[in-house]
This record gives sequence, structure tokens and C-alpha cells, in this order.
Amino acid sequence: MTMKSPTVRHRRLGRELRRLREAAGLIPEAAATQLGWSRPKVNRIENARIAPSATDVADACDLYGTDSATKASLIQLCKNASQRGWWTAYSDVFTGSYIGMETESSCIRTWQPLLVPGLLQTEAYTRELFRHGLPDLSESELDRRVAARMARKLVLMDDSAPTLHAVIDEAALRRSAAPGVMVQQIDAILGFIDRDNVVIQVLPYLTGLHRGLEGAFSILEFTEPTDPDVGYVEGPAGDVYVEAADQVRRLILTFERLAGTSLSPKESAAFLAAVRSEHDLP
Repeated sequence: MTMKSPTVRHRRLGRELRRLREAAGLIPEAAATQLGWSRPKVNRIENARIAPSATDVADACDLYGTDSATKASLIQLCKNASQRGWWTAYSDVFTGSYIGMETESSCIRTWQPLLVPGLLQTEAYTRELFRHGLPDLSESELDRRVAARMARKLVLMDDSAPTLHAVIDEAALRRSAAPGVMVQQIDAILGFIDRDNVVIQVLPYLTGLHRGLEGAFSILEFTEPTDPDVGYVEGPAGDVYVEAADQVRRLILTFERLAGTSLSPKESAAFLAAVRSEHDLP
């Protein structure tokens, strides 16, 4: 099974298999020869670019001299990684692995200079975005995409919901949509502010030039300390997953500086209420 990008469990599994191989004193070529695999297969499994089977994991554990408890736990991790998440029902819409990682994250930090973050969008706002951004969609395709995005929002309502820290540029709040849509959208954002796991800040125009002008991005953190943070950038040419530690750190520093120059959550709530009053009511 080829993956466009690694999921959390596959990443964890690949790192553990690499650690065990190195502890056994085997280079990738030697491991591949003894397992009857190609060298690329070893690398792709360890880098979570392909999903190994339970048999692959068992064979690797036997070669690396893994104890029975570790072997059993890795086989179970492999099986868990292959389980279908809710988002697979929308595989025609969610074509990468971002939603799976977002669902398993413990903290989401997102900077949005042009649009309201997807997790905060109302159905009407989402519909208008797709209607204008993807004008060739049929009504059924449009409905499908809207339904998928509304399902995605449920991650914030779960008992184990991640923390969402969103920094939104003033431009995203002032950009008009169909009559009444922005009023409803800002009301929805104000409703999210009351949730303990949501922090929302607004970056006003008066800030001037800043570090976030290169575009939107998100950073995902995970509960397990062995699961490294992941950066995510979505653009017209496709999705980019940022995994190198130094690059992720730069994204984190950029986000922290944006948050530091933004209005406080309390000030942002007042600002949102003021912007809401400036949009035409339906």
C-alpha cells in the first residue's frame, strides 16, 4: 500500500524498525538481503512511505532479535495503522494523510492569512469557498466536499479533542461572502472561543509587514513524545509535509512570533465582534 504521506502510526512503526535494525548492527542493504526484500523497501518502510504487512513486521523483528513483547506490540501497531479512520469514507475528498494526522494530534497550530481555518468554518462559508474556488464542481460534488469538511470539525468536539491555536489575519475576516455568510461565520468563531481547547487570535492590519506573509501553514503535535511534530503547507500545486526537525522548528518560531504580535484572545474576541457588526446582515 503506497501512501502519499506518512500517518502517525506508520511513522512510529518505521522509526522503531529503524532503531531495532541499527541496534542489531545491520545496514539497510544487509537487512534487505536477509529479509528477501529490496533495499528501497527497507527505506520506504522505515521512512513510512509504504505500509508493511504484519508478516513483514514479524520477519523484521525476528531478524533483529526482538523480544516477544516488543514483536507483539509492533505487530499490533502495524494492524492499528491499517485500520480505517472516519476520513476514509471521504477518500475522494481527502486525498492525502493530513486529516488522519490531524485527528490523532494533541495540538494544532494554524496560521491563516486569507481564509477562516477549516476547523472553524460554517457550512455556508465552506460552500461559498468551494463554489468560487472550484467552480466546475457539480452540485453533488460540492455537497460532498462540504459534508467532508463539516465532519472534520468534529475532531474539536471529541472527549480527547486536540488543542487548536489559530492565528487569523484581519483580511480573512473582512473578505465578504454571500449576504449574511460572514456574520454567521464570525458568530461561529466567537462560539468556539468559549471552548477550553480553542485559542483564537487576530492579526490586525496595523501590524504591517510580518513573518507570515509567505503563506498559510499548520503545525501538528502529538501526545507520544516519540512522534515528532509535523508541518503542513497546502497550495495550488499540492500538499507539502514538513518533517525535518530544523524546518519544523522554523515554522514553530514563525507561529510564535505571529501569535506574539497578534491581539490577545480577549482582544481578538472584541475585534471579531466589531468586524461582525460591519458586515451586512441578511
